[in-house]
Amino acid sequence: MGCGDVCPFYPGKRYEDWVLEDPAGQGIEPVRVIRDEIKARVEKLLAELLA
Repeated sequence: MGCGDVCPFYPGKRYEDWVLEDPAGQGIEPVRVIRDEIKARVEKLLAELLA
């Protein structure tokens, strides 16, 4: 989430770089949409890792 190309790279490791909208200055409804997107991505990632 925002790390992009500034994170160190370790061969053989899995990296997730989720592009998310910046919630700064937004009302509660747009922030809830972002929250729900993060939740869905985490649930999907957990399902993949546990499969």
